[in-house]
Amino acid sequence: MVEWIVEKEPVGYEDAVTAMEDRVAAIRAGDAPELVWFLEHEPLYTGGTSAREDDLLEARFPVHRTGRGGEYTYHGPGQRVAYVMLNLRVRQSVPDIKKYVWSLEEWVIRSLAVFGVTGERRAGRVGIWVVTPKGEKKVAAIGVRIRHWVTYHGVAVNVDPDLSHFSGIVPCGISEYGVTSLRDLGLDVTMAEWDAAFRAVFGEVFGEAFNPQRGG
Repeated sequence: MVEWIVEKEPVGYEDAVTAMEDRVAAIRAGDAPELVWFLEHEPLYTGGTSAREDDLLEARFPVHRTGRGGEYTYHGPGQRVAYVMLNLRVRQSVPDIKKYVWSLEEWVIRSLAVFGVTGERRAGRVGIWVVTPKGEKKVAAIGVRIRHWVTYHGVAVNVDPDLSHFSGIVPCGISEYGVTSLRDLGLDVTMAEWDAAFRAVFGEVFGEAFNPQRGG
């Protein structure tokens, strides 16, 4: 049974990382169930293990170096961050990181489809992309870390963030394409509506029932 927690107030980034590491250890030890943790952060930039210093254009907000995969990304209000802590030794006959990342992508793609948005993968470009009249733009970022085959970090979907906040970085090291949000695409989707869609399709992708009752 997967536990779901939805935070009502922003969570500090370092606090979130510490909490994830503690939960990962507890999951591995069999002392806690798997967890999907929904939250928002105050404006900040994070640099993953592949982040290049040249891609930090202006430190407009606090910058955190982090152990997740990927490059620079932005987190802030209006963006749904989903930190996913699953035990791949239990879920996969042979633990497979690529399959897990594909599943995260599929989770986002199917959730976007609930609102009539076609999210797509692109070879060589991490994240989920949409085609707009102004070209392809990224609507969701993905960055994961795995410890003893228990996952953490996860996905960040742009529901209604301030897109100008991305201007301080080259998002995910890709300068040729911009970023977008559901709001930017003309959709008036609340965070609660997005969460409901995310929850509804989770079992389709990961094949697991969940307990959505607990809120933070």
